[in-house]
Amino acid sequence: MEATTATPNNHLPFKLEGLAKEILDAAPSVTVAGDVNELTALAVSNAGPDGWHEIAYDVPGRGRVVEAKACRVKNGIAANYLESYMRRRDPDCMIIGDGRPTDKPTFESRFNTSFDGLREETIEWLKGQDLAVFGFVAGMPGKGTHALAICPANAGFFAMGLAMLQGILPIEKLDEEFKPKAIIYVAPPFRHTHFEGKQVVVHNRLDGMHELFSYNLYPGPSAKKGIYGVLLTLGETEEWVTMHCSTVEVITPYEGKVVISHEGASGGGKSEMLEQVHRQEDGSMLLGRNIINGDKRTLTLPSSCSLNPVTDDMALCHPSPLQRDGGKLSLMDAEDAWFVRVNHISAYGTDPHLEAKTISPSAPLLFLNIQAEPNSTALIWEHIEDSPGQPCPNPRVIIPRHIVDNVVEGEVEVDIRSFGVRCPPCTRENPSYGILGMFHILPPALAWLWRLVAPRGHANPSIVQTAGMSSEGVGSYWPFATGRMVDQANLLLRQIINTPAVRYTLVPNQHIGAWETSFMPQWVTREYLARRGGAEFAEDRVKPSRCPLLGWHPTNILVEGRQIGSWFFEVDKQPEVGESAYDQGAKMLSDFFHNELRQFLVDDLDPKGREIIECCLSDGSLDDYTALIDHPVLRPGKRN
Repeated sequence: MEATTATPNNHLPFKLEGLAKEILDAAPSVTVAGDVNELTALAVSNAGPDGWHEIAYDVPGRGRVVEAKACRVKNGIAANYLESYMRRRDPDCMIIGDGRPTDKPTFESRFNTSFDGLREETIEWLKGQDLAVFGFVAGMPGKGTHALAICPANAGFFAMGLAMLQGILPIEKLDEEFKPKAIIYVAPPFRHTHFEGKQVVVHNRLDGMHELFSYNLYPGPSAKKGIYGVLLTLGETEEWVTMHCSTVEVITPYEGKVVISHEGASGGGKSEMLEQVHRQEDGSMLLGRNIINGDKRTLTLPSSCSLNPVTDDMALCHPSPLQRDGGKLSLMDAEDAWFVRVNHISAYGTDPHLEAKTISPSAPLLFLNIQAEPNSTALIWEHIEDSPGQPCPNPRVIIPRHIVDNVVEGEVEVDIRSFGVRCPPCTRENPSYGILGMFHILPPALAWLWRLVAPRGHANPSIVQTAGMSSEGVGSYWPFATGRMVDQANLLLRQIINTPAVRYTLVPNQHIGAWETSFMPQWVTREYLARRGGAEFAEDRVKPSRCPLLGWHPTNILVEGRQIGSWFFEVDKQPEVGESAYDQGAKMLSDFFHNELRQFLVDDLDPKGREIIECCLSDGSLDDYTALIDHPVLRPGKRN
């Protein structure tokens, strides 16, 4: 179906009221899209003879500013930003424009003026633009809300990405039943005129309407995480959570099934949890490389588990009978496409499955920060350079969910909730918090605390980098939430208490002590736990970690008869680390927890949550944490 172009003299195919109607009535032209293919064409509608479509705006005081360039490639659209700063999400981009309760920076506190003035300026600017508009459902039908996107028509690649991620309603569905309660307004030039070039997204929560003003064209803060904020706001009022996680059904070679959700800050391994284990040319798996002496450890695994992806980043945990009856957590995907980071795909053959899927897809893909030329094939290992010889750490591809092999539709019940942490190396000479072993078993109280502090960790590729160890905030989704931290903390605690059959694991990536590991710990853990049917261990099969915040760990494991020894589970036993460096790292971790958790001790905190946080601030033992939420964790007695 072709897009409908409406002018002030024509009627739009749906009814609108208020600000959105005012803007669309005044705009020179309005292109109403009902299909992603229409937005794909719009993304390069003004391409020059060289095949490049420039997304440019006249900026007062600067003249014509090119924000990005897009071109058609054989496998979709490739778009690149001219500024390296725009190639990743700024963690401080969210601002609240209203006066409702929030712990986030407000527009008034940051700029010493009301948002009303800029809101009016934005409206007037949009009235003078050729616009593209489409409807979608934020979340899933029946578990979300109708929404509308209004953006400059020349930013078709942005509209395409938003429509891929959140879905797009056919024009015939934009009828009297379509009543948007959330609207995205896109106005890129204002980042130069009002925000010193910074990414800014303003959430304006009104009665019956959630306005989202995106003053930049990187999809992360707005098309993706902005809508995440809309869902989190809705969940606050209805008391449910949209988790920041990937989820996968893992099918073993023996036809067993385990469902794992993997949470964590950006860069914590969510997309990687959906990938098959990366193997070397001889088929072996590189467990790690010792950064001191160069030694390598490999694992031979004849066959990997099959993977049925469920979610990539956002999971709706809407109230469900499954959660009440079975003691497990039920969830479903909140998105229509996946925003996959491919910085670890550095050469052909790294991930043959993903490479094949993106080279010859059955539907157009959107490539960001990938080096591509018009009419070429975009290759996910060809990353644009931020500076000569310095590849962008955040190359991305948006992949429609419907073309993902073996994707699971609808709700699933989660057996294991895993939490990922990017860890730096830890050695005697340079102690750090990189003391996590290959995996740890956590009691529910500790699992909740890790979700409150949500460390961003080492060398985060997804966001503009901040110095030192920092927190992504409650749930690891706090950068996208609009309200109060304590409300989200309480929701997460109740979710954990209400799902007693779920088990919790903690998994590092990048380093285990002095060993460089990439994402191998979570891949091996996934293979191991699936083969043993879950994360329920006998008491004598694991031991308390030297640092109580890390729960329990095994001393070694056997995977298909191949042993992985104690160095990968007890970092203090690595000769390059030792007990002293480990303990210094544990102190760093403990101090970080203490600093982050104190802010949750407010009057509205759930009493059980207060007990758990006070236990941590008093340097509680693992037994103390285990007793605070009386759910089964370890199986009594000895292993079978």
